[in-house]
Amino acid sequence: MSNWQELEYKYFMPTFTRLSLTLVRGRGARVWDEDGREYLDFVAGWAVNSLGHCHPTVVKAVTEQVKTLIQVSNSFYTIPQIQLAELLVKNSCLNKVFFCNSGAEAAEGAVKLARRYGKLHLGGAYEIITTSGSFHGRTLAMVSASGQSKFQRPYIPLPEGFINVDFNNIQAIKAATTCKVCAVMLEPVQGEGGINLPDDRYLETVRAWCDENGILLILDEVQTGVARTGTLFAYQQYGIEPDIMTLGKGLANGIPIGAMLAKDSASVFTPGEHGSTFGGNPVACATGYATLKFIIDHDIASNVKSVGRYLTDGLRNLAQKFKFITDVRGPGLLVAMEFSHDIAPQLTMACLDGGLLVNNLKPNALRFIPPLNIGNYEVDEALGILDEALSSIASKI
Repeated sequence: MSNWQELEYKYFMPTFTRLSLTLVRGRGARVWDEDGREYLDFVAGWAVNSLGHCHPTVVKAVTEQVKTLIQVSNSFYTIPQIQLAELLVKNSCLNKVFFCNSGAEAAEGAVKLARRYGKLHLGGAYEIITTSGSFHGRTLAMVSASGQSKFQRPYIPLPEGFINVDFNNIQAIKAATTCKVCAVMLEPVQGEGGINLPDDRYLETVRAWCDENGILLILDEVQTGVARTGTLFAYQQYGIEPDIMTLGKGLANGIPIGAMLAKDSASVFTPGEHGSTFGGNPVACATGYATLKFIIDHDIASNVKSVGRYLTDGLRNLAQKFKFITDVRGPGLLVAMEFSHDIAPQLTMACLDGGLLVNNLKPNALRFIPPLNIGNYEVDEALGILDEALSSIASKI
């Protein structure tokens, strides 16, 4: 057997901090390493595997499409692309769709669209207001847009045109709004920033401010979309509608895809102003259509609500037992557990030893983002492993 981890060190750029684990197979909410050991997966490809690993509906969609048509250019129509676009529009408040390859690329497209709108309707306005703690992707422009200096410092000077203000502070957005601003871009719930929730009426007041000033509201739902928070899209829980929305991660259950949606009023691109070689790829779109249709037809959002409550209740019970747990928060199956000490790396390894994969979100926080179709049984199993891991750490604090 090859030593894959040594080969990775030899050939791969050191851009990831990996756990010492080589995964070779997955099924449902479980994965297996090269030695055949089984793990319960509460990372799900960073909130990507909405229906778990190798779901039969997804496997069928990929297999049938690969045997039929893999890739053509966007000079031609393809059926899966149109089917997925129609399904997204009919189940959202948006009217038009553009497909790309990732959430970061969708966010780039949203910024380009907002700037084009500013050029046409706002006297050339081009600046985008974003917030502290936000994360919109790893491209250079989206690093500049994201409100986390740790991602920005290595790449200064950054592209201009982004104004970062405090999250949950409508007055800060108002103060930053000038004639140069064309849009505000927010995550309904900040995922990479720590599962940070908006204050009551925050999104509603931002929406009203955008309307009052004639600027666009972009919602980054790359992590919160596709039922992750208990509704198909998170905006549906806050009584607002975005002008532009971005999707990625869970849309095609592991096949790379991104989508940017816009209302007709904001859909101002004309032919040649934006594009993508692989965006709208038939395999990605066929898989996205099968995944999204299954989620809608089987009301997976309701499962997310009920199992999410069960998970949150279980984590809060652990917080009563272990006083160094300072917070449990998050909607649906996008949940964080925060600690008074920087113990998340050690906890991640202790959970790994117990057969549970969790995400070390920050030095003092874990993130739980399992498949959306898990049941209470898997949650009980995960909580049991986590309990043992916390007990092993408690004596060292």
